[in-house]
Amino acid sequence: MTTHFKELAQRVAADGQVTADEVLALRRQGWGDGAIYQDEAEALFAINNVLKERDSEWCDFFVEAIGEFVLNGTPPRLQCNDSEAQWLIAQVDHDGIVESLVELETIVRIIERAENVPVRLKNYVLEQVEREVLTGVGPTRCGGELSATHISSAECRILRRVIFASGGYGPAAVSRFDAELLFRLKDATLEDENAPEWADLFVDGVANFLRGFTLDNAQLSHERKLELVKFVESESKGHAAFIAAMMQSRAGIGERIGWAVEHLRGTDGPQNDYLGDLAAGDEVTDTEQSWVDAQIAGDGQVDDLERRLIARLLEED
Repeated sequence: MTTHFKELAQRVAADGQVTADEVLALRRQGWGDGAIYQDEAEALFAINNVLKERDSEWCDFFVEAIGEFVLNGTPPRLQCNDSEAQWLIAQVDHDGIVESLVELETIVRIIERAENVPVRLKNYVLEQVEREVLTGVGPTRCGGELSATHISSAECRILRRVIFASGGYGPAAVSRFDAELLFRLKDATLEDENAPEWADLFVDGVANFLRGFTLDNAQLSHERKLELVKFVESESKGHAAFIAAMMQSRAGIGERIGWAVEHLRGTDGPQNDYLGDLAAGDEVTDTEQSWVDAQIAGDGQVDDLERRLIARLLEED
């Protein structure tokens, strides 16, 4: 962190407000060398914690800067490892609560952008939203004046973005943790006037868990991504020479492509049987059927959302 950035951050934190010019100055200083470092990211959290108001200029910069540090601060790019997730949660949860919506948005954007994030980071966001729904207090609420069990449009958007994000359990794949959270929220808010998009979110999410599938290598681990990056870096010259020699040969284009595929095959883990995975995922197993039966029977009634879910599952048979 440069001396100018440190002084500017301290001045902003001292008076509890940040102007558009100060945001621009922080942006220029922070990205002056093309990267955001941990001390700079922590200084931005310190500023955010004391701001009386957070305008769009500040929120956009904060989300971009923290996301840049977490996803690209250390190799490989677009990956969030366990220690980075732990650091991020500690910064947001330092006093036991999420201070502002921009902090929640920051984590959601990281999960959306990432190739992979630890499950604990995704679950942390979902647990925050569940707590806000059940208590009526949190950054998605306006002072908590809404019903404690009212699911707002803001909460529906966050839930959908996180549950179906590329960086979580699998791209657009819903986990059992996600599906059970949706059932808990549904049971807690049956008598409330929820956002119009809540019904579709519940049915889409649970149906995806029951009828969806994940690829065996959908998510590259942090360690595996590092291995692949190192492999590409070390072998790039060799592969370039190989391909150049191949293209100079008299072999036809089809033969050349086949030769290249055979040469490079196996460098990125097991191959997927897409049709097989799709067919297997589309079948509701006995275990899944027992699970959904128990969820529906849990409160002794079949409510409207559960009827819609049953109809969706029957339509897809």
